[in-house]
Amino acid sequence: MSRVAKNPIAIPVGVNITLEGQMIRVKGPNGELERQVHRWVDVRQENSQLHLTPNKDRKDAWALAGTTRALLQNMVTGVSQGFERKLQLVGVGYRAQAQGSNLNLTLGFSFPVDYPVPQGVSIETPSQTEIQIKGTDKQQVGQVAANIRRLRPLEPYKGKGVRYVDEPVVLKEAKKK
Repeated sequence: MSRVAKNPIAIPVGVNITLEGQMIRVKGPNGELERQVHRWVDVRQENSQLHLTPNKDRKDAWALAGTTRALLQNMVTGVSQGFERKLQLVGVGYRAQAQGSNLNLTLGFSFPVDYPVPQGVSIETPSQTEIQIKGTDKQQVGQVAANIRRLRPLEPYKGKGVRYVDEPVVLKEAKKK
């Protein structure tokens, strides 16, 4: 049985939640998100809290209620505070520059890489080797960061490539004679 689903979701001031059947819309100062809730999960709003309960007495229904609770909590956090991931470029000549709806990257290839920024995500480059990805949808922000990181993954001997700012790096030792 999921204990996560039993915790209510606190709704901060300035966030409006609309329940229409199984569709939930969360609107806040940073934007608006919506999600379809599984038919086995009931969502009710009391005062400034959301409560989730499964409407079937099955183990999978409790698991779905816990997952739905986590997703709704991320939606509330996203529209009120937003999410952010930071990337760092490590390598000689590795640079990033945000230009409109594109991110221009120089990653040691013989050609520059243009990454189109999807709708709902903003990318900033405070310096040539730092990338900040911001948005309201946690999954989308993480996926954009993973896609950019995949363009040049870390090299295990020198540590060159695109990495998360807080990522621990373990370098391999070079082969000895």
